[in-house]
Formats: sequence, structure tokens, C-alpha cells
Amino acid sequence: MAGIFAKIIAGDIPCYKIAEDEYFFAFLDIMPVRDGHVLIVPKVETDLFFDVSDDYLSRWLLFAKPIAKAIEASFPCNRCGLSVVGLEVPHAHMHLIPIDSADDLNFTRPRRQANADDLESVRKTLTTALAMM
Repeated sequence: MAGIFAKIIAGDIPCYKIAEDEYFFAFLDIMPVRDGHVLIVPKVETDLFFDVSDDYLSRWLLFAKPIAKAIEASFPCNRCGLSVVGLEVPHAHMHLIPIDSADDLNFTRPRRQANADDLESVRKTLTTALAMM
């Protein structure tokens, strides 16, 4: 049975897509740590991050780089943080989050359910910035 991320990639579950290529799919986290929180998942459903092939790992960072730059250009932050936690969903994924300190990557804090208008606004902001990269 396909997991939630596979269903998002297939279009069976709606999302706020930021970018996609042959290998990866990037979309907004609907319970963001901060506005601009993006998830990037490989289209190959693999549970553990380091079980992904070396080729995929290198492609993953190259795919993430312009999205990270768009996050930094679009949201007030010191930089774009990257986190790989992988406990919530059995599908390898990375989080890109605008941060000012390491504490901004604290996933144990309560997260808010973002509303559709806010998510659409963030999506438009990021896709516009990404188009300019």
C-alpha cells in the first residue's frame, strides 16, 4: 500500500507543490515549523534516508539547492536549515526551513496547522522566487 507521500506525488492527496523533477517532489509542510517549511521527497519510496542510492543522494542536494536559495530570498532568516528526521512517515524526506538559530529546527515544539490561504501565499512566494533563480 502506498504511503502518504507516494499518494501526494501521485496527485491522490492535494498539496502545495513547490517543484518537481524526474526524481523528486517538493511541497509545503501543512504543519510548518516556520512559514516557508518545505518537504522534499524522492519519487522512489524508500523508508530510510541513507538507504537511498549515492546517485539519488547527490541529485537530492542539487534539487534542494535552488529551493533553499528561494526560501532564503523569500523569508526573513539567517539561512535555510536542512533537517532529516524521518520518524513521522516511512518515506525518506528532508525538511528545508528558514532559520535564525539551531533551535528553529526543534520538531518537539507544537506545530500549527496552517490555513489554506497562508499556504497558498507561501507557495506563490516560493515558486515566484524559484522561477527567478
